[in-house]
Amino acid sequence: MRTRIKICCIKSVEEARLAISHGASAIGLVSAMPSGPGMIPESLIAEIAASVPPPVATFLLTSEVQPNKIINQQRRCGTNTLQLCDHLPCSAHDQIRRELPGIKLVQVIHVENEESVKYAISPADHVDALLLDSGNLSGSVKEFGGTGRTHDWNLSRQIRDGVPIPVFLAGGLNSANVAKAIEAVEPFGIDLCSSVRTNNLLDIEKLETFFKAIPNQ
Repeated sequence: MRTRIKICCIKSVEEARLAISHGASAIGLVSAMPSGPGMIPESLIAEIAASVPPPVATFLLTSEVQPNKIINQQRRCGTNTLQLCDHLPCSAHDQIRRELPGIKLVQVIHVENEESVKYAISPADHVDALLLDSGNLSGSVKEFGGTGRTHDWNLSRQIRDGVPIPVFLAGGLNSANVAKAIEAVEPFGIDLCSSVRTNNLLDIEKLETFFKAIPNQ
């Protein structure tokens, strides 16, 4: 099965078009975060999301944890998918789904240890997909992604095999390791940001090199 590719940290309409023209199935639009790359204003997120043609998915990355704030943020931004970067209780997922019918929910799992594997089982029945990243929620400043670090893909494989929904793999993926990552985890999709950027801009040559490195594209 063809591995879907999500290009995150998109910062303009032009970058969105560039990513899609190279084969991206989804783009990530980063709202305000306590740390990490790619943050842009909600007004720009709304502009980019409105420019993206179906069936490409537009992911709003949010670090909010209160359902009402998340719901209002999505309504302002107009994306078709919510990427929930902090851990939410299942009751929050259910409330968001009731209030935003038709909007896909993707829960981020920060893969650190066996506890991450256990946690991933809980939201799997309440969201549309999981995204396995290399963040850290226990530090003085939470890391919600964009760290450039890989994590233990064996743990990600356990999650992938243990849940009934699609799984995206993120965290330090680049043209040199993406084939091994896909072989190890067999995810539905992969997610990347910094490895296809140069001087904070989406890099055409790096995009082309990355897509060539992905099996079965």
